[in-house]
Amino acid sequence: MLIIGAGAAGLCAALAAGPDALVLERDALPRGSTALSAGLIPAAGTRWQRAAGIADDAAVFASDIQRKAHDQADPAQVALVARAAAPTLEWLADQHGLPFSVVDDFDYPGHTHRRMHGLPSRAGAELMDRLRAAAETAGTTILTEAHATTLFAADGRVHGVGYTRPDGTQENVGCDALVLACSGYGGNAALVARHIPELSSAIYFGHTGNQGDALLWGDALGAETADLAGHQGHGSVAHPAGILVSWAVIMEGGVQVNARGERFWNETQGYSEAAASVLAQPGGIAWDVFDERIAGVARQFEDFRNAEAMGAVLRAETLADLAHVTGLPQAALAQAVAHASCPFGRVWGAALAPPYRAVRVTGALFHTQGGLCIDDAARVRRAGGGVLPNLFAAGGAARGVSGREARGYLSGNGLLTAAVLGRIAGLSAARLVA
Repeated sequence: MLIIGAGAAGLCAALAAGPDALVLERDALPRGSTALSAGLIPAAGTRWQRAAGIADDAAVFASDIQRKAHDQADPAQVALVARAAAPTLEWLADQHGLPFSVVDDFDYPGHTHRRMHGLPSRAGAELMDRLRAAAETAGTTILTEAHATTLFAADGRVHGVGYTRPDGTQENVGCDALVLACSGYGGNAALVARHIPELSSAIYFGHTGNQGDALLWGDALGAETADLAGHQGHGSVAHPAGILVSWAVIMEGGVQVNARGERFWNETQGYSEAAASVLAQPGGIAWDVFDERIAGVARQFEDFRNAEAMGAVLRAETLADLAHVTGLPQAALAQAVAHASCPFGRVWGAALAPPYRAVRVTGALFHTQGGLCIDDAARVRRAGGGVLPNLFAAGGAARGVSGREARGYLSGNGLLTAAVLGRIAGLSAARLVA
């Protein structure tokens, strides 16, 4: 059994499959887009939710996913990942020692319950480190600096993979089953321009190795694809520092303003659609404006602490100070932070209070959500019906559950399909080989 990609999806597949799987990873150290994320995975009905007094179940979770996707996602796949998310997290915790806990102090847009689960640092880098350590403990063979370039196949059946080593030599390995866990196409400018033209000029905040290999190989084998315009953007990347600023600063009561100091949308719709909204402002720039109380909530995230350490989070004792450090008009800022009636339909909590905080941000493309269509065993479907006999896909390589638009992305959808479909693909491929 062969797995291409040692991100969250590939490592979950390897852990599920057992030590006989071989993982090919193009980088010297497996990181992937997961390491750039907050490392949060949504799941419903977990023991961590129950301990926190949160009553939730897979049916409600599936309804939330589909509502955010505007009924564009595949219902069967939505039901599958919603049902399998809690068992996947508890398997990672019980079998592989990952210390998950639920984020229970603020809400994520689109989720009717608090169901985001993460590790102590609330950082994707820790998730990758712990998955890699678990794979090493389990005896998984991860061949790094092995860039998969070629699939050898006949009549839709994959027989092996060719990969390039750092010195330029080409090596080949045969396989009875192949799992594509090499993410989407966010790093391929030509594919982004074709499928997501509105973000063709956006910063790409994912892994540069996400070149759409799975999509291109699948096309060549006659695979069915769907939702190729679907993606996760983010409208809160500190600029020019290039650090993710948690959307908690917005959901807890912060606002986004443009260079005129004016709000320009209902920020609670979601951070994915925020990318296009921010990029549409003068210079493609906005400011996250919040206060010290909100900053205290955001400090549970390592990325936010790093942004503070780099000086990206500005402090102001008064509105006049805030206007001075940001260069924004004071009158407009006063109106934005007062939480008066909202022309965009946002429902307010308490008004912001001094001392204030502000971060200059821009919009970015994080990862794509469209990809290869799969069945309940994560087998890749043929465009004309049926499945490809020994090809599986997970994570960004597979069709996600966000539909065709950025607004369909529910917080955590990316790592949800990485972890859950990775485990399913690993189990299914191992059964096929056996």
